[in-house]
Amino acid sequence: MNGYFRTLIRGLAATAAIALLAVAAATAPAAAADGDENVSVGTLLAAQTHPAVQLTSLTFAGEVVVPTADVRQSALNELVSQIQVLVAAGKIPSDEPSMYKYMFKRMAADVNKYLVPTAPNRTVEARVGGMCTGWWVTPDGYMVTGAHCVEMSDEELSQTFAQQALQKFNEEDAKEVISGLENVVADEELVAAAQQVYINFNSAHMKLENLQKSLSVLQSLPGGGVDKTAKEVPAELVSVGESYPGKDFALLKVNNQQNLPTVPLGDDADVQTGNTLYISGFPGLVTNTPFFSIESKLDPAMTEGPYNARRTTTEGVPYIQTQAPSYHGNSGGPVFSREGKVIGMLIAGTVSDGGEASENESFVLPVSIIKEKLNEKNIKPAASLTTTRYNEALDAFFAKHYKDALPLFREVQTLHPNHPYVAKYITDSQQAISNGKDETPQPIWLWIAIGAGVLILVAGGFVLLATLRRRKRSSATPAPSYDRAYGGAYPAAISRQDERQAWPQTPQQAPQQAPQRYALPQGPSAQSSSSGQSAPSQGQYPQQQYGRQHNQQGYDQQGYDQRESGRRQYDQYGQPNQAPDGATQYVRPAPQAAPQGPERNVADLEREVEELRRRLGQRQPPDA
Repeated sequence: MNGYFRTLIRGLAATAAIALLAVAAATAPAAAADGDENVSVGTLLAAQTHPAVQLTSLTFAGEVVVPTADVRQSALNELVSQIQVLVAAGKIPSDEPSMYKYMFKRMAADVNKYLVPTAPNRTVEARVGGMCTGWWVTPDGYMVTGAHCVEMSDEELSQTFAQQALQKFNEEDAKEVISGLENVVADEELVAAAQQVYINFNSAHMKLENLQKSLSVLQSLPGGGVDKTAKEVPAELVSVGESYPGKDFALLKVNNQQNLPTVPLGDDADVQTGNTLYISGFPGLVTNTPFFSIESKLDPAMTEGPYNARRTTTEGVPYIQTQAPSYHGNSGGPVFSREGKVIGMLIAGTVSDGGEASENESFVLPVSIIKEKLNEKNIKPAASLTTTRYNEALDAFFAKHYKDALPLFREVQTLHPNHPYVAKYITDSQQAISNGKDETPQPIWLWIAIGAGVLILVAGGFVLLATLRRRKRSSATPAPSYDRAYGGAYPAAISRQDERQAWPQTPQQAPQQAPQRYALPQGPSAQSSSSGQSAPSQGQYPQQQYGRQHNQQGYDQQGYDQRESGRRQYDQYGQPNQAPDGATQYVRPAPQAAPQGPERNVADLEREVEELRRRLGQRQPPDA
């Protein structure tokens, strides 16, 4: 049995330890809450920051007026004479296509010498502009972008209109000239040479009338990126700096906005040479190509590269040089540290001889300049509740805690219904849960409840164990036998009063054998006294009763209870007196002394009981 109890104790202790460890593990902070280790920095940054990065649009609309070109005949005749001399000298080929190509190139180099504007004027309505990148800094619609993204000089504006609005006129004028050439089959080189003449002439003589400028933000809609139903939301120009190499900064305001996604601003000291920088924006090589859908075109791209050096322009403006790739359209985009804070804004990149952006170097306006310009307008960057909840949801999503992420994504959708990515994350989370991929841990309160339940069970087990041990000790106490007195008070004589008075009152006067009487049962506590005397046999009186000695229960030889002011407990016939409330104190007679030894058996006990009943039945009251 002792082995059983030891096993039980060990099992309960082990269960309690496991329960406590489980609760401790459940309540301890989980490292996975910060995202899965397998998720790269760039992936997490793109997911967190792309909702706040928007495509901006600068648009100029107006009427383009272009005069008709007329040839200066004298200047053209002189040019033809020069060509003939060169052919004779063998400096140019003698075939007509080669001579016409040479003529068009000379005219394009100085169009005003060979062409003159004349009536009628030709007019066309045109819209031109450019795309850049901007990003929200406040939940109510303040946006940061580059100065060159919101303004164009007169020269730049004319070049842009000439490239985008005059193409039709240029092609028509060149086609008309080539058609007048007899016996000449025009190849692509000849056509291009003729068009260049009219590109230069029309650009130099065009006029812009009823010009209107507008700024807008292509606000994202649900479904990822910007879908086909996206509308240009007008933006107000609040502040603008100087274009590169100056402080190339602009601040826009879009009205009636709330809970917009935002990105946090860092400090210049957050990054240094050698750190990796991350650029977000809309590269023109994607947005200007016809091969991609509208949705995919307008989804921001993330590039990364090392921080190479810190530079200063001739105007005293600091810039960061980085090898993170950038393209036309990336201008105005935020540049992040690996901690996800803005450390600058992309402004410029190196350009190849053909005018294309080069991936070799990019230049970033430091965040200190951005903060300076925001302070001038008393604009305080702030994180929106949308961003806070969205980032919490992303942390849970990348940790595969889809059940935790799903309600957070739904809250984001409620806060900002036009959020561009949350709808997809909701769908992805639901599918992951349905496919059994969710790894969300049980809530802490459940683990605490389980632990408490186990501890209660353990405590109950120890209580049960203590109860079983007490019962074991109780069962080990020997049961009373008939060769000893019953448990209870010391025996007191039950007889007539005259018989008690006739007995000797001292031990010397007492006979060797007292008259046989019935004695009260005697308990185990009275079986042996501290002096080592054994309890009296049946029919004998204990020696301490003579001389009105008191036993352990407080009764003397005469039946008086000294504990209750000497009230007599038995009448003169030896029967118990009735208590004041009518109850009687019943005293069972003890059986006669039983024979000792192994010869005692059940039959002997039955005979003794029968004899006892017979004697009680023959007993008569004193007055009978």
